[in-house]
Amino acid sequence: MSKLSVAVIGAGMGGLATAAALTRAGVTVQVYEQAEQFSRLGAGIQIGCNAMKVMREWGLEPMLRREVFYPRSWNNKAYDTGEVLFDMVFGPSAEEKYGAPYLLGHRGDLHSALASAVPADIVKLSHKLVGLAQRADGAVDLEFANGQKSSFDAVVAADGVHSLVKETLFGHNKPNFTGRIAYRTVFPASLLNGYPIDDCTKWWGPDRHIVIYYVKPDRSEVYFVTSQPEPGFNIESWSTMGDVRELRAAFKGFHPQVQHVLEACPSVHKWALVDRDPLPRWSDGNVTLLGDSCHPMTPYMAQGAAMAIEDAAVLSRCLKGVDRAGVSDAFRRFEATRKPRTSRVQLSARANTWLKSPTNPDWVYGYDAWHEPLADLELA
Repeated sequence: MSKLSVAVIGAGMGGLATAAALTRAGVTVQVYEQAEQFSRLGAGIQIGCNAMKVMREWGLEPMLRREVFYPRSWNNKAYDTGEVLFDMVFGPSAEEKYGAPYLLGHRGDLHSALASAVPADIVKLSHKLVGLAQRADGAVDLEFANGQKSSFDAVVAADGVHSLVKETLFGHNKPNFTGRIAYRTVFPASLLNGYPIDDCTKWWGPDRHIVIYYVKPDRSEVYFVTSQPEPGFNIESWSTMGDVRELRAAFKGFHPQVQHVLEACPSVHKWALVDRDPLPRWSDGNVTLLGDSCHPMTPYMAQGAAMAIEDAAVLSRCLKGVDRAGVSDAFRRFEATRKPRTSRVQLSARANTWLKSPTNPDWVYGYDAWHEPLADLELA
């Protein structure tokens, strides 16, 4: 039997994680990315214990520990007084309990780590997908904006919330704009002029919040992200710039630590926060969606990338040893295994109450994608 060939659309976190998992499962993989090059976007990311358990299998833990921050806790405080609402302690105790560390990093550093787990020659940049069609024999034909065409036994779409593959399979569904916006930035901690800040704190206000944490092990870079109401703004783009003066005014009255961080930041990006309902289906024949293309979520649990990384591990288990004729069932098993969890995280994140008060997070951080039982299709 010839090796299964799979095209992965998108080389973001989910796409690279899928490539890392599938190549190790004996699958022939080609990754297509529309960007001309990878860039270190200015954003932080929380890397949960559940995601670290996946990446540990690919040998990435030492690299990540060198490049990112190991926090004492994710502390939750009242916006003005600094009263502790719930201190979710991580560090060695959580690492022992959940089997992997909880880390805070720059998205670019996590992306670089995932890229290092994938053979460079299987990633094709400047390949924007413009067409997809399934043949009667199960093969999938792809067409790109640069004129290139190719065929594979299966396609995994990790092309994000604006997924062309999702629209091709299931039509266009408009996002639900929440009426809220977020500001975010990474900047040198030297701009704080020695002012001490917490490892990682979410400051909860009546109708807005801000999360602040370090992203480098030497505390040399600081990241923050906010959420606040602004019903008239609906630009869903990570590259749109915001006005730091408006940002500072929006958080007037917050704790002095927040005020100092906002005064120090030189510039910010701004984007609209949107929400989407869980999709009824993820796959059609030998094509499946993965990550944000099928279960995008608000960022309030810091689990979006982690869900895509978990997806990759479970998908590789479903596809291992499968030929083209078995792909459709493998994709249905993947969806049946993952959908209850991703839907629960989607809906929990929507509520924006995660860790605001004493919480048992075991169901999130204790999950192990390498050992979760795969769904029985006869019962699914």
